[in-house]
Amino acid sequence: MAICLILPAISNHLTHFKPANTNPNSPTPHKCRIPTFTRSSSLTDRSLSAKRHLLDLISDQDRGLKTQNNPKKLSEIVEAIDTMAIQGSDMVTTGSSLSGTWRLLWTTDKEQLFIIKNASLFGTQAGDVLQVIDVDKRALNNVITFPPHGVFFVRSSIEIASPQRVNFRFTSAVLRGENWELPLPPFGQGWFESVYLDDEIRVVKDIRGDYLVVDQAPYAWKE
Repeated sequence: MAICLILPAISNHLTHFKPANTNPNSPTPHKCRIPTFTRSSSLTDRSLSAKRHLLDLISDQDRGLKTQNNPKKLSEIVEAIDTMAIQGSDMVTTGSSLSGTWRLLWTTDKEQLFIIKNASLFGTQAGDVLQVIDVDKRALNNVITFPPHGVFFVRSSIEIASPQRVNFRFTSAVLRGENWELPLPPFGQGWFESVYLDDEIRVVKDIRGDYLVVDQAPYAWKE
């Protein structure tokens, strides 16, 4: 969402990152974790079925990289997202449940996918891609990690605009390596809508017409 506005600055500086561990026996920096489900969920059978269907569709899409060249699959996923939006039409998704560290499972955002795909050209590889939201503090960080030490994040202030829409304004950006840090000038503003949210996943549409599916990361990212 915020990443696109300073993409050229990233490509100019990624060469400074220490290369990620290329040992074939080492775990990859990102695995798409499809959430488990519990009987205690308040979801109806219908919404649970729609959720499973969406997660099944994106499970093998490499966070959206494979979807870029597969219009049929894209259409199926967007249709499933629209179904989730109907299921979540009465939800308030801008309350305290929006706060947390959300990890990218799938997106149509071309700039994020470009970085994920091409980070190896700069001697690194992309790890988790995150949205870190604190509703009480009116704060949002968009984060791309580059294991083992690199990270790029954009700070934003947020305002709750409606039961599902959040407005954001970029305030600063940082490209950070193991022993160095480079401030970058962000600019712009926008909005996103969480059209569905539960205790495991969130489905998002944004101002540019892009879609995101994220899950609750098993850790809390902090600067």
